[in-house]
Amino acid sequence: MTHTVAVLGTGKIGEALLSGMIRAGWNPASLLVTARRPERAEELHTRYGVESVSNADAAKRADTLILAVKPQDMGRLLDELTPYVTADRLVISAAAGIPTAFIEERLAPNTPVVRVMPNTPVLVDEGMSVISAGSHATPTHLAHTEEIFGGVGKTLRVPESQQDAATALSGSGPAYFYYLVEAMTDAGILLGLPRAQAHDLIVQAAIGAAVMLRDSGEHPVKLREAVTSPAGTTISAIRELENHGVRAALIAALEAARDRSRELASGNG
Repeated sequence: MTHTVAVLGTGKIGEALLSGMIRAGWNPASLLVTARRPERAEELHTRYGVESVSNADAAKRADTLILAVKPQDMGRLLDELTPYVTADRLVISAAAGIPTAFIEERLAPNTPVVRVMPNTPVLVDEGMSVISAGSHATPTHLAHTEEIFGGVGKTLRVPESQQDAATALSGSGPAYFYYLVEAMTDAGILLGLPRAQAHDLIVQAAIGAAVMLRDSGEHPVKLREAVTSPAGTTISAIRELENHGVRAALIAALEAARDRSRELASGNG
């Protein structure tokens, strides 16, 4: 792979992408990184063998720029890059809530931009990265983006109009499961189990259920029914979940997350 890729902003997500690309076979010599602090730059060089450069140098030298900065830092970063980014570069934004139009307006005309919403399990190579093309991005640009983010999990293409919904489900999704595990662990303590045991039981149940969902191809209703015996323990628990409106609460929660994503995308932070 002779294509040069620069990761601008090497926090947790940026470093996860970097390490995933190297595991997927990218030559560290074809990868550039930027970091605010010299000690962070040295750490990345020592750990991965990549070269740390300035944002301007990255824009001059890389064929693909991955903007992995915080949303509030995007405007300032684009101001640095604009003089050096030409329309033959691919710009990939991994900043939550930033529309491709915001980036396109600040770069050279016809610059291809791809928007990606990864989630935190990219840190363990089990992420979901939702990919949308900007006005000038081609299928080749999308395939290249999938190649990069496929090293840290799965990818899914959606129209950019669906990015807010995808953020609600996937970008924020891991937090909902952590919340559920926290609540179930507290319930285990209430039922008389030590916290460590309750935690281990719930986490393994979650992992096992997720693998069955992924590998069996069965509808979640069918998998749930396989655990739900007539007049048994599970159906008693399900009845209480329905009585307390858990399903409706989840739907309302995801709608709220989608609406907040729309607000952020429109600049109403």
